[in-house]
Amino acid sequence: MSNVIHITTGAFEKVAQQPKPVLIDFWAPWCGPCRMQGPILDEVSAQMGERAVVGKVDVDEEPALAAQFGVQAIPTMVLLKDKAILKRMVGVQQASVLVQALEGAGA
Repeated sequence: MSNVIHITTGAFEKVAQQPKPVLIDFWAPWCGPCRMQGPILDEVSAQMGERAVVGKVDVDEEPALAAQFGVQAIPTMVLLKDKAILKRMVGVQQASVLVQALEGAGA
């Protein structure tokens, strides 16, 4: 079961403070590659379960959050642990790549 969360600027701090790795997908509904990434994120979320947090940020609704992370192209995935950016990936990423990154971050 997917538990991808939608992250807002107001909720970001609480999400970022999680002790487990956090994978954030910066996306927009009008972006074709972003729509391709969606089901892959669901798969990653289901596979990781409670070991990691997988979330999405709509760059149109949360431009300040996208700017905070220097997002210039979407989809962009950012992997956080203890509020630090461990990895940044631009473009559609396969589930195996995302799972490996999360596991490498301690998930």
